[in-house]
Amino acid sequence: MSKLAAQDKFLDLSDYGRSFGTSLANLLKNTRFTPIHVTLLFGVSGLLAIYCILENHYYLAGFFIILKSGIDAADGELARIKNTPSYTGRYLDSVFDIILNFLFLLTIRYVTETSIIMTLGAFFCIQLQGTLYNYYYVILRNKSVGGDTTSKIFEYKSPKALGNESQKAVNVLFNIYTVVYGGFDKIIHFLDSDAYKVKTFPNWFMTVVSLYGLGFQLLIIAAMLAFNLAAYIIPFFIIYSILIFVLIAIRKTVFKIKS
Repeated sequence: MSKLAAQDKFLDLSDYGRSFGTSLANLLKNTRFTPIHVTLLFGVSGLLAIYCILENHYYLAGFFIILKSGIDAADGELARIKNTPSYTGRYLDSVFDIILNFLFLLTIRYVTETSIIMTLGAFFCIQLQGTLYNYYYVILRNKSVGGDTTSKIFEYKSPKALGNESQKAVNVLFNIYTVVYGGFDKIIHFLDSDAYKVKTFPNWFMTVVSLYGLGFQLLIIAAMLAFNLAAYIIPFFIIYSILIFVLIAIRKTVFKIKS
């Protein structure tokens, strides 16, 4: 919640790994580890989870999935501690997330023999759910006094590189980010195009929205694996998308647009 002013902080159900991430970042602050190294580390944790799913070690898979969420929180914390924000790290983090999400579902499909159509549908739904959370969260961050504004509500062009990062690397990763996330962003913007005009979102609303945060989605997957419900993961996330329309309806009918 360090990205928000005090009055805008809310209980983020997807951010349960923050304490671990902060502790890990503090351990690494005086080392040569960079935020990008930490991003690569959460990728390794995700791949270990995939291996465990393939071997039917579901409890261990759940552990590595949750560990991935904790490490995922550490790269941004380390960037803040070392005062080395970068668009390279931000886009690389997001690209790794979507790749791992896709691989998680493909692996679950393999071990449960679920149809490829349902698997692709679940992937689409998971990404759309996460996009709604990110959309509202970035709007709140940009309106929060003193909040973090590295992420923009609407991203149409590659940003100017920060610090010592390469502009070429930023451009390449931005283009990849746009390809893999752009379609989901457009759908959510279409469904709630006026959300950015709202003065702010109440804490309770953002807490409910955080049910769609990546961390909480991964927690659901880990729990379902642990309870031997792997066959229900893919259909669950398709049905879970119903909440998208409920949240958008609440936003449109309850919260007034800034004049």
